[in-house]
Amino acid sequence: MATATAQSRRDVKEFTYLWEGVDRNNRQVRGESRAASETVVTTNLRRQGVRIVKIKRQSFRGGRAVGEKDITFFTRQLATMLKAGVPLLQSFEIIARGHSNPRFSRLMLEVKNKIETGSSMSQAFREHPKHFDALFCNLVAAGETSGMLDAILDRIATYKEKILAIKSKIKSALFYPISVVTVAIVVVWVIMVWVIPSFKKVFSSFGADLPAPTLIVMAISEFVVKWWWLGALIMVGTVVGFLFMLRRSAAFRLGFDRFILRVPIIGPILRKATIARWTRTLQTMFAAGVPLVESLDAVAGAAGNALYAAGTKKIQTEVSTGTSLTNAMANTELFPTMVLQMTQIGEESGSLDNMLGKIAEYFEREVDDAVAALSSLLEPIIIVFLGVVIGGLVVAMYLPIFKLGSVV
Repeated sequence: MATATAQSRRDVKEFTYLWEGVDRNNRQVRGESRAASETVVTTNLRRQGVRIVKIKRQSFRGGRAVGEKDITFFTRQLATMLKAGVPLLQSFEIIARGHSNPRFSRLMLEVKNKIETGSSMSQAFREHPKHFDALFCNLVAAGETSGMLDAILDRIATYKEKILAIKSKIKSALFYPISVVTVAIVVVWVIMVWVIPSFKKVFSSFGADLPAPTLIVMAISEFVVKWWWLGALIMVGTVVGFLFMLRRSAAFRLGFDRFILRVPIIGPILRKATIARWTRTLQTMFAAGVPLVESLDAVAGAAGNALYAAGTKKIQTEVSTGTSLTNAMANTELFPTMVLQMTQIGEESGSLDNMLGKIAEYFEREVDDAVAALSSLLEPIIIVFLGVVIGGLVVAMYLPIFKLGSVV
């Protein structure tokens, strides 16, 4: 019965109230309290001799979605505070109050409340799998067990910062060409729908044969004007269908990830980024004291590529039956010789985590260099592409005018 009563108390939803009042000495006091209702707060403060003047429930509604950058920043903050000797619950309170995103503040307070009611921090995190994945929770659990939570959180923060840096560099390299191509498509569509039909009316009064390039462009314009809705429908349907299959079909995701790694220029960069993430994740787990087989389970989920995730599951199965990590990695044929040799040296010397970290650093530098080279390569290609497409349309529409000028 007592257990059920305690459980029911933990299940009661509490809110945060900001209050102002006057104490027994007629001094102005203010603060905040967590309770199920405003009445509970007022009653508790009255028992302490505080007469409430103003009370308001604090709302954490609205705000943007909590992203990976928010979680990374939180991890770094929490690690720093714990190293400085700030109590755990107070650290959560400080981080929640100091963040500008209400959704993030609400998330932090929910985790804090779970810890207050007796849950471990890893258990509290596991109730929010959208924000804290299995890798994060397993590492936190290892830190709680070993009594090195601040050091583990520091490792997690460093890991997340490096992974975010790789993603950011790849996104920044692809943002410029994608944005330019998108603007070019919009410009061409405007020319086809509004500009070329105006030229067509002018050319109809010439009474002369038009050049072949002009006729081709005008025919394309007529098709676009007549069937633009069909083209838009096909494009939207293709994107929606692709995203649906990517999320729902494991076979489709595996085939797409295998294909994208074979695409010239982009494929090698993504492969290097995946290997960097794979080795960095395994190094972080192994250095935290997590057994190798369990570490590989988390690495599979954090690989970011279905092909490497499937390969990691195969490695995990072979390692659990006694195969060395190096041989299991070699059997997947997903890792270059340099990675296998360095992994073997790490296994033989007993410094696997250190060697995996060196591999990750090497491939992170390789990604940096490849992204810089990609940016330099794409700029002239994009300029030539725009010149051919936009310039070709302009020349095709002005050819009849040039021809008329030469006749006159």
